[in-house]
Amino acid sequence: MDTQEPINPNYDVVVCGTGLIECILSGLLSMEGKRVFHMDRNPYYGGEGASLNLTNLWKLFKAGQQFPQQLGQNRDWNIDLIPKFVMANGQLVKILLKTKVARYLEWKAIDGTYVFQMKEAGLFSKGGGKIEKVPATASEALKSDLMGMFEKRRCQKFLAYVSNYEASNPKTHDGLNLNQMSCAQLLKKFELEPNTIDFIGHAVALYSNDQFLDKPAIQTIEKIKLYMDSIGRYGDSPFIYPIYGLGGIPEGFSRMAAVNGGTFMLNADLDEVLFDGDGKVCGLKSEKVKELMGLEQINCKMIIADPSYALKAKLSNKVKSIGKIVRCICILNHPIPNTKNLPSVQVIIPQRQTGRKNDIYVMMVSDVHNVCKKGFFIAILSTNVETNNPEKELEPAFEIVGPVLEKFVTVSDVYVPTDDGSKDNIFISSSFDPQSHFEGETQQVLNAYKKISGKELDLTNLPVDQDDQ
Repeated sequence: MDTQEPINPNYDVVVCGTGLIECILSGLLSMEGKRVFHMDRNPYYGGEGASLNLTNLWKLFKAGQQFPQQLGQNRDWNIDLIPKFVMANGQLVKILLKTKVARYLEWKAIDGTYVFQMKEAGLFSKGGGKIEKVPATASEALKSDLMGMFEKRRCQKFLAYVSNYEASNPKTHDGLNLNQMSCAQLLKKFELEPNTIDFIGHAVALYSNDQFLDKPAIQTIEKIKLYMDSIGRYGDSPFIYPIYGLGGIPEGFSRMAAVNGGTFMLNADLDEVLFDGDGKVCGLKSEKVKELMGLEQINCKMIIADPSYALKAKLSNKVKSIGKIVRCICILNHPIPNTKNLPSVQVIIPQRQTGRKNDIYVMMVSDVHNVCKKGFFIAILSTNVETNNPEKELEPAFEIVGPVLEKFVTVSDVYVPTDDGSKDNIFISSSFDPQSHFEGETQQVLNAYKKISGKELDLTNLPVDQDDQ
């Protein structure tokens, strides 16, 4: 006689999607003793931010076709679907250290950050621009080819001011109230030229458009300081990247959730959401869960999901599209030209240089990160869509990366939640933003954690690095 105990269908939280935001929250809540059920419709972890092998990449973009034999074996490839690096002193690293998920990952610093400048800003023309290394310190500013001699001195003075600035020490403010004056007013005080403002605002503060100029200067100062503080933390670059690709980050948090009792199921979609008489979520139905676990429904007090699950489960009123992002994954057999043959780089094309409203990003990694076969390189190009021909908008980036062996283009909606989830206890995350880092997504995690748990996530008293855990 089968004496197996029946499966308990009651959970505190159901998480739909194994994207970065969902996996971090799953890990954090399971660490606090919550009973978590985590599902994903895909056969792999990571959702929109997964790292795929060749078979899955071709299945996603070129179904029915085989990848070229020259690319080698599946085991050699982990190709990111989104182009992002990690700020070495950012909030994501702090969460990784706090939760000890960092011990599941190996990291390598990105070798170089570059900015693109046209000879005449405002209109892109082939061969009409160049890329230069981004200076991020006062001493680097003096050596930069981006500026003339006098402008180097002005830039050095500005970066020194930012480096010395302490919000709690008025002596470092030079009589300026950065909460009241705009960024444009601060930059005008230092008499910086438009091209210098471009690389400071877009390649150091990492804004994707020029709206930062009208906002309080303190916001830009804080972003520049984060960039400066990230340099030297784990290498000479402000950015780090996990060996085997970005998909390892959500996998690490999933592993933490599983260690703390979380239940995971891939290839399982959300088919229906159930509500109680007060309009609060009380459960869900999934054909795959029914097939594998024999449960008609999963009971829960809360659902956390990425936007695609809200759309699938007839909860489209929970999200709205605020625009689109075009991304192009490029497989190359050469590094990006004019970057000293570095195996990993970021190139930022500020919007003003090409007459656009938004920046274009180029991120490149290679076999040193165990993401592709030796002799190949992966570059991902991205920007906000502004026209009816998204791929053509990436033309400046295509010129920078050079000849492409294979390319895979996606145009994705950027979804944001229409409410904070408190009314029905369904918390929907936003789509990945167009930024070149994860600070926006990490802030989403911190905000959602506070909303769900009623407390701030304590990111103080962290170990200095992985070896201290």
